[in-house]
Amino acid sequence: MVVAAGKFKAKCLSYIDEVNQTHHELIITKHGVPKAKLVPINSEPIEHFGFMKGTAVLNGDIISTGEKWDANNE
Repeated sequence: MVVAAGKFKAKCLSYIDEVNQTHHELIITKHGVPKAKLVPINSEPIEHFGFMKGTAVLNGDIISTGEKWDANNE
């Protein structure tokens, strides 16, 4: 949603409530140029540790390259 700064100034409290309820961001413009963004706050903090758990897939041996190395020749 996009709104002009003058309109936002007049109705800022209702826009804050609307963003909180809809969870959509609001872009505030000045002379048609985006200047600010009003975004909802997440009610739950993001847990960074382990947030990508289960997103990787292992295909075969991840250590062996299948190539013979000079170090293997004794």
